Amino acid sequence: MVDGPPLPPGRHLDLPGRGTTFVREVEGPAGAPVLLLLHGWTAGSDLTWFACFEELGRRFRVLSIDHRGHGRGIRSRSRFSLEDCADDAAALLGGLGLGPGRAGPPVLAVGYSMGGCIAQLLWRRHPGAVDGLVLCSTSAVFTESPVERRYFAALGGLALASRVTPGPLRRHLARRVVGRRVADCSLQAWILDELHRNDPTTVLEAGQALGRFDSRSWVSEIDLPTAVVVTTADRQVLPRRQHALARALAGSSVHEVAAGHDACVSAPERFLPALVDGCRSVASRADPPTAVTSPAARATIRSP
Repeated sequence: MVDGPPLPPGRHLDLPGRGTTFVREVEGPAGAPVLLLLHGWTAGSDLTWFACFEELGRRFRVLSIDHRGHGRGIRSRSRFSLEDCADDAAALLGGLGLGPGRAGPPVLAVGYSMGGCIAQLLWRRHPGAVDGLVLCSTSAVFTESPVERRYFAALGGLALASRVTPGPLRRHLARRVVGRRVADCSLQAWILDELHRNDPTTVLEAGQALGRFDSRSWVSEIDLPTAVVVTTADRQVLPRRQHALARALAGSSVHEVAAGHDACVSAPERFLPALVDGCRSVASRADPPTAVTSPAARATIRSP
């Protein structure tokens, strides 16, 4: 086992009819708003949020989930879809008694990059599942130019090839596309170890799904409090697209971070204040329901 950063406790969690995923939790102060952290493409929850757990846990109850094919997330023979990830997130909340009709503090979906797409779909597919959205380094669309379309389309071909080539070659193909720069990082061995948890084929399929995502026809219908955390030096999700998303969301607050797309790990000292401000802004505007109903299905939790 490779030594890594300190992380909050984690649990395997069975989502009935869906599969087994992995969730980490920070209890936070009593009665604090709940954050459901939704990570980005290629990096599981631990890789996306490891520098954020402690600070967020001082103010909020924090839950984080690994998406399908990432980290310890659900493994499925079905092709990856962002919609399935949104449904997984809703099942997690319902299984923990945080679904629609609950009483208690507001529940906010906090999505980073691909996780921001999942958060948008969570609102669309599961009304009432959350009380607000905090969207970080993300957009309503990821593919506009011919170059972008060719790049994301190529991921589909690589994913198909990875299904029929031997395991080592599949991993090689995947790393060429989704490998993360880890030079001069004290956590290099841990980061590589975490990347190896990913299912290469599913991650490539996730990239293709991200390239197809386009919420511009309906994103303005989102009727929850929102905040957009804009990484102003981002070269993966252009700041103009992040600001366009914010403009499409009526009443959204905007919180800028002078950093690139990996701000959550490369510049947490700048990213975290903006993220906390965004979460507090949304929580202050959220209006959770007061009725108490038992969720239809509970998740079964077992130790990792």
